[in-house]
Amino acid sequence: MKIKKAVFPVAGLGTRFLPATKASPKEMLPLIDKPLVQYVVEEAVAAGIEQVLFVTGRGKRAIEDHFDIAFELESILLEKGKDNEFKEVRDIAEMVSIFYIRQKQAMGLGHAILCAREFVGTEPFAVLLGDDIIDGERPCLRQLLDVYTEHRGSVLALEQVPMENISAYGCVQADAISDRIYKVNNLVEKPKREDAPSDLAIIGRYVLTPEIFPILERQEPGKGGEIQLTDAILSLSGKEPVYGCRFEGTRYDCGDKLGFLKATVDMALKRKEIGKGLEEYLRIRLGCPKG
Repeated sequence: MKIKKAVFPVAGLGTRFLPATKASPKEMLPLIDKPLVQYVVEEAVAAGIEQVLFVTGRGKRAIEDHFDIAFELESILLEKGKDNEFKEVRDIAEMVSIFYIRQKQAMGLGHAILCAREFVGTEPFAVLLGDDIIDGERPCLRQLLDVYTEHRGSVLALEQVPMENISAYGCVQADAISDRIYKVNNLVEKPKREDAPSDLAIIGRYVLTPEIFPILERQEPGKGGEIQLTDAILSLSGKEPVYGCRFEGTRYDCGDKLGFLKATVDMALKRKEIGKGLEEYLRIRLGCPKG
């Protein structure tokens, strides 16, 4: 079965970027000239996703506006002969079918996914978190979907991280099936370094089977008093196989200020129109010779 639906939980408050996120969603922070959330939606579309559900909260209206048709802006662009800009703006509204639902209480990622139950129905589906921008030749989600096609089970995106940072992530204990594919045996949410089963961290991309929903419905609150998706996936792994994919590509944690700045610099350096100028500026600032 082709996976056509993706869920984007975007109800978080973005407190790590205050005061910038006081009145604007963190997902709309600009990474060069596009908001973070657009990069992730483009990844989903490039992977073959046809329908997207945003699980939103209060103060997220800007996301809806961004992916809507902007008639006044478009008419001004056409009047001024800015056809390229018109096409770029219109393409955002037409890239994929988008739906919205409110998560009325901040009860955790697992609860946000549960809010998507009616949208998903009985199909397998993808989950993408907007904090993680993943730059690679093949979309990260496409890599996970290929694993699902081969093994027919839920798939988690995995990345090896330094053990001193493992407590910031959910992580897995898993057996390698091939070079980058694993059979997941255990999951732990934000363990202490000494309790972590491995250095394989769960990153914000998932392919899940609909069997996750009855588990989430019965799930007791975990760490932080929230419904933890990691706990539900652990329960799911006792009923059906769960796999991990150590994806190819560079991941930027754009929920972190330093990660956001790294993404901005690296991706700007790749842009033809600004890359050389930025590189020259950085060399001057850092006192580095050319060559």
